[in-house]
Amino acid sequence: MNAAALELPGLDKIRARFVEMLEERSSRIAQHALAAWDAETAEEINRNLSDAKDILHQIAGSAGTVGFPELGAMAQECEMEIIAHLDGEYADLAVCPGQIIWRIDGFVASCLELRT
Repeated sequence: MNAAALELPGLDKIRARFVEMLEERSSRIAQHALAAWDAETAEEINRNLSDAKDILHQIAGSAGTVGFPELGAMAQECEMEIIAHLDGEYADLAVCPGQIIWRIDGFVASCLELRT
């Protein structure tokens, strides 16, 4: 995003609303990640990862627009990793990939930093 766009009237309110919504969204992502990690079936794991992916997709699509391109890129990386798992050969196993949880944890930590 260019500097002029960051100074558009009202963008500060949109950014503040984005950060406010990010608190709830990142909490839901963390809940889905933990539920996937604790799940006992492939279906539970994949459902929770898919739900987290959907929220990450929303963030990836809007973060850069409101001036948080790095956060948007992180959300997209998490989303792509989940998609790769869901489409991969191990999606039918009842094992949640630790790499996905690690990446989501880093993303959620970055969200927390924006709020402080």
